[in-house]
Amino acid sequence: MVHDLFQQAYAAMRHDRRRTALTMLGMAWGIATVVLLLAYGAGFGRAIQAIFANFGTNVIIAVPGRTAQQAGGLKAGTEIKFTLDDVEKLQAAVPLIRHISPEVGKQAQVQHDVRSYQMPISGDYANIVRIRKLDVADGRFFNEQDEQQRARVAVLGSEAKTRLFSGQYALGESIRVNGIAFTVVGVLAPKMQEGDDNINRQIYVPFAVMGDLKDTHYIESIWMNYEGDHKAVAKGVKNALATMHNFKPDDKRAVMMFDLMDQVNQFEIITAGLQVLLGFIGMLTLGIGGVGLMNIMLVAVTQRTREIGVEKALGARKRHILFQFLAEALTITAAGGAAGIVIAYLVSWSVGPLTLYSAIAKNAEAADIRLIINPGNLVVSTMILGFVGLISGMLPAIRAANMDPIEALRYE
Repeated sequence: MVHDLFQQAYAAMRHDRRRTALTMLGMAWGIATVVLLLAYGAGFGRAIQAIFANFGTNVIIAVPGRTAQQAGGLKAGTEIKFTLDDVEKLQAAVPLIRHISPEVGKQAQVQHDVRSYQMPISGDYANIVRIRKLDVADGRFFNEQDEQQRARVAVLGSEAKTRLFSGQYALGESIRVNGIAFTVVGVLAPKMQEGDDNINRQIYVPFAVMGDLKDTHYIESIWMNYEGDHKAVAKGVKNALATMHNFKPDDKRAVMMFDLMDQVNQFEIITAGLQVLLGFIGMLTLGIGGVGLMNIMLVAVTQRTREIGVEKALGARKRHILFQFLAEALTITAAGGAAGIVIAYLVSWSVGPLTLYSAIAKNAEAADIRLIINPGNLVVSTMILGFVGLISGMLPAIRAANMDPIEALRYE
């Protein structure tokens, strides 16, 4: 019976091909809009993930400040100072920390041959390469052996290498940092760099030799990555530092904690809200096509009034008439939906990446928006399409089913 209904629906569609084609086009345009809007939302979320992945997501940074609350014998306003002892104690106190590194920075005069620039120098442990997700393009990053031997080696950011060496080979060459010679052992791959950000001008040296450039007794920040729940790790770090330096754990100004996962979660909420909004807008657009479908089906019911009367006179019941016109509406919807999905794929393929972060940042092409049509979006789009098609076809189908057979047979 179902096969007969859809066969009859197909025959009715072929009877007026132009009207059917225009109705299908409206549905195709609507579903293509839904799919593309959801694809844009998914691409936006992927772009945000790429931005954070560039800097690392499971990263917590602790920066010393001044107390805002009195604790024990310490007055409010007491300056907190980190030392290497804090790094060692944190590693032991918070087992979920995977890698940890102190950091001390300095602006220094860096020279190679006749080229000389002011550049940021960063003294870190060797594991900073894992914490900050630094990708080495040439050579290697300094290691623990360099740290133990106090080797004066340096790893250059991509822009630092370009400024100092231009197109020349940098590995094994010597640079002078405030007059002290360092051997270049590695060059980093470019990272996303916004505005005046100097991340690609950064030069990394072992923490042990940073003392030749600056007093490193007190460190400026502690970087760490971790496994497990980020809130539990951040709380454990704050509590451990509070115990070490005798301040209250809820004192936000004593030690400023930068938990990148918090920002990731905030953007995930924004992305989810954006996808819901785009899906709603797409559904409204598809609803316009649904109104067109409903209008065409109402016209079809009017034009086939005598046919309905004949069918009822021959014994057709209400549900048979209802399913007949509903099947016709759903067939148009399904055909239009299939065409719309094909259109969406063609548009997403032809458009390519849409400029987002690369408009304001260098080396940020990975953070541009790409229209991502994933199975989840197709399922949501199909559900919306089915809902609109069902609602649009139901009213004309009910009207046809409720016709009085005698009045229908009299209709001219």
